[in-house]
Amino acid sequence: MTVEELARLGQQVLWAAFLISFAFGALVQRTGFCTMGAVSDVVAMGDWTRLRQWALASATAILGFAAFSAAGWVVAPQTLYASTRWLWLSALVGGAMFGFGMVLASGCVSKTLVRAGAGNLKSVVVVVVTGVTAFATLKGITAVLRVNTVDRVGVEFAGNADLATLLSRTTGLSLGAAALLAGGAIGGALLLWALSSREARRPVNLAAGLGVGLLVLAMWWTTGRLGHLAEHPQTLEEVWLATNSTRAEGLSFVAPTGYALDWLMFFSDTSKRLTAGIVIVAGVLCGSAAMALASRSFRWEGFGGTSDLGHHLTGAVLMGVGGVTALGCSIGQGVTGVSTLSLTSFVAAAAMVAGAVAAVKYQAWRVERA
Repeated sequence: MTVEELARLGQQVLWAAFLISFAFGALVQRTGFCTMGAVSDVVAMGDWTRLRQWALASATAILGFAAFSAAGWVVAPQTLYASTRWLWLSALVGGAMFGFGMVLASGCVSKTLVRAGAGNLKSVVVVVVTGVTAFATLKGITAVLRVNTVDRVGVEFAGNADLATLLSRTTGLSLGAAALLAGGAIGGALLLWALSSREARRPVNLAAGLGVGLLVLAMWWTTGRLGHLAEHPQTLEEVWLATNSTRAEGLSFVAPTGYALDWLMFFSDTSKRLTAGIVIVAGVLCGSAAMALASRSFRWEGFGGTSDLGHHLTGAVLMGVGGVTALGCSIGQGVTGVSTLSLTSFVAAAAMVAGAVAAVKYQAWRVERA
């Protein structure tokens, strides 16, 4: 492969990532898919419909990734979530912080990007603050705190810390067969529960859950299959093109928001390169804006007062720090991460739900007190 062919392939990965995230932004804007809203609906009203949407998205991603693994396209040890350490404490603490923060900020990072694209100025502020604190937790002051505290605690495995790898090592099955077996069992159970309600089978709910799950799979195929080189022509190493981690990456929004701000601020620095994660942020904003304008739902919104501003700023900080600590957001871990059957992702997703439940109850307490 020549240098020109390598550059063209990298551009194809970036354009594919943009189109996938554009579709994601438009879909979420149109259907109202929202993790924070799903938890809030259950706690406040006993309505499980949107939580079933989330479960359907996760089930679709798990089943699809299992099929990808069986086909040899991409396996868990090749992804961003690959690690021989089960960072359960980082996932627990970071996930709880993110879950609490997304309620205070009126939505997770993906939903915040969607709202920002539709004219919500509160969400613009949340995106900026989340990006700054996320980057600080990747490489700055809170990164030092993270590395020297929660990241020190973990369980070391002989292989990658995911269910398929553990099953493969225990039974002697190939990794692809183990992924198909474990993913089929977990994804199938989630799928049955997600579709067990008549309301959940309405077209809009099916479109939301299946759509998000399929877009997560499309992103896995883009970075894990299209952008994969078994041997880079210059370094002679295996590489996944146009990703920040140089591994296969799926849809996730906390760290990419930080990388996007860094790229914008240091645009003239030739060492800064455009990556799929950065493009994802732009794609969601553009897709949401396009759908909002097409449906005539675009409108400017601002803060209602200092209390509203304070809660959104606090939520943004918690999401930035917590999302990086937990290795992803409610989409990045709750759908994309769990599709790889990563043990850390399962803990992070559960902690996010717990944190969100606590925050919804805190908000209810505030209203009653007022």
